[in-house]
Amino acid sequence: MQTRLSNADVIELTAWRQALHRAPEVSGAEAQTAQAVVSELTASRPDKLLTGLGGHGVAAIWEGAEPGPTVLIRCELDALPILETGTVAHRSEVPGKAHLCGHDGHMAILAGVARGLARQKPQRGRAVLLFQPAEEDGSGAAAVIADPRFAQIRPEIALALHNYPGLALGHGVVQPGPANCASRGIRIGLTGRTAHAAQPETGLSPAPALARLIERLPPLGTGGPVTDPAFSLVTITHARLGEPAFGIAPAEAELWATLRTQTDAGMAALVAATEAAVAEAATGLGVAISYHDIFTACTNAPEAVAILRAAMAAEAIPEGETEVPMRASEDFGRFGAVAASAMLLLGAGEDSPRLHNSDYDFPDSLIPLGAALFLRCLADQLG
Repeated sequence: MQTRLSNADVIELTAWRQALHRAPEVSGAEAQTAQAVVSELTASRPDKLLTGLGGHGVAAIWEGAEPGPTVLIRCELDALPILETGTVAHRSEVPGKAHLCGHDGHMAILAGVARGLARQKPQRGRAVLLFQPAEEDGSGAAAVIADPRFAQIRPEIALALHNYPGLALGHGVVQPGPANCASRGIRIGLTGRTAHAAQPETGLSPAPALARLIERLPPLGTGGPVTDPAFSLVTITHARLGEPAFGIAPAEAELWATLRTQTDAGMAALVAATEAAVAEAATGLGVAISYHDIFTACTNAPEAVAILRAAMAAEAIPEGETEVPMRASEDFGRFGAVAASAMLLLGAGEDSPRLHNSDYDFPDSLIPLGAALFLRCLADQLG
């Protein structure tokens, strides 16, 4: 299988990536992005094209003539609800939304893989390219897997990459074991009773409990190196107390925090400790707890790592150095429950703005490199 894109491919895919960057859509709202993907993939003549998968997901399937494994390669459709402050000519044209995690580049890489498959289908098994919705809020992979049509693309091997600022441009890192932390958002609602600000003793203010929780929750995280299986972190992200008025002692408050651990077992323990701390701090108040943006830990399977490492060697991608697992979470972890899966980090440059920075932009030079990596994986596994 030819693993190299032509110069014309690279030029066209770069322009396509930049068009996606101008028109970002956030988690669950990727309708136009999905349509752009379908239009691009149709020209690559897949044997089957699934749309509306787990929301706005798109999956393209190329079938070999001989029996073999199903290899799924996954990218993401969604952007972030952040105002872009960069000055690139192709910056976001949608106020308050931008591709600041590089998912536009990941899509362009898979579109390049599709072009390679159009020129030479696999000899055996099946190649599946999955454009997954709603990665940023942690809901997309679960929705795709729960879709009844997932049975049509259920893989034995699942692969992905993520661009990684801080790592030398074009260098790769992948290793067995923990790859991304588990995380979840916790929203704590506190309810008391309002009073006149001149007579606060006649009400029940949640202010003292809110203050106690802001102080007590972060120390529940052990901190330390993320390489330690006991690593955990609690980050306060939002707090609100009452109404913006001087005459009312408040009755309501809410506190948002993100819980983060290296392992799923660690997350269960941190959740229990957090809920116990809330119960102790909020005695006498109404308490409502809800969880959001739930990500399981992402663990790389050794056999999938071996596939990516072999492709790195064949395509002369240098091995880089960076701390893994990433503290950041990845929805890709859920595919580890259904396949031997692994995610590779592909360096976006040591001096690049970091992921989710308001001025981040995916390096277009990674498009042909990422496509070559995945085409080599498919050639090695499917012929």
